[in-house]
Amino acid sequence: MSKSKWDTEFNTDEYMYGKEPNDFLKENYSAIPKGKVLLIAEGEGRNAVFLAKLGYQVTAVDISIVGLEKAKKLAAENNVEIETICEDLQTFDLGHEKWEGIVSISCHLPPALRKELSKRIESALTPKGVYLMEGYTPEQLNYKTGGPPVAEMMTSKQTVIEEFPNLQFSHLKELEREIIEGVNHFGLAAVVQVIGSPK
Repeated sequence: MSKSKWDTEFNTDEYMYGKEPNDFLKENYSAIPKGKVLLIAEGEGRNAVFLAKLGYQVTAVDISIVGLEKAKKLAAENNVEIETICEDLQTFDLGHEKWEGIVSISCHLPPALRKELSKRIESALTPKGVYLMEGYTPEQLNYKTGGPPVAEMMTSKQTVIEEFPNLQFSHLKELEREIIEGVNHFGLAAVVQVIGSPK
């Protein structure tokens, strides 16, 4: 989706993916060392606010200013502060060895951009940093319970191994699970889950 489409998508009082954090992040956040965490394609802020409440120093980047305004509102409701940056991931500078954690939840990108971003993610993690990701696999097209309508924007266990050659994985698996996240993610889904650190 383009910037304008995401702005339209988020332009409602309802939180399209809910206000509660992603289950995989909720169950595994402790793998991320305390410190600075970047959440990419963070949208309306549910995962950023969750981590901020746990004491992480959180930065949320997204292409939609409308989504990020809702993220700031959600942070205020929960009495926490988050930094928000409205920028396209194609041009966003992640920095070098800057983040204790980088979190990607349902960030589905065209293959060329995804591969290039993967290299920047590897470089941007501190030596003990953690990359935590959950996204849909191409199998998700059989479920139609969320995610993009094209397989090439989804990822898999094998794709992760190929695109993150400098990470070692403490958790890397494909599975089916129920995802209940607002009105846009609802029902049985096919996902890949990743927890990795620099080798």
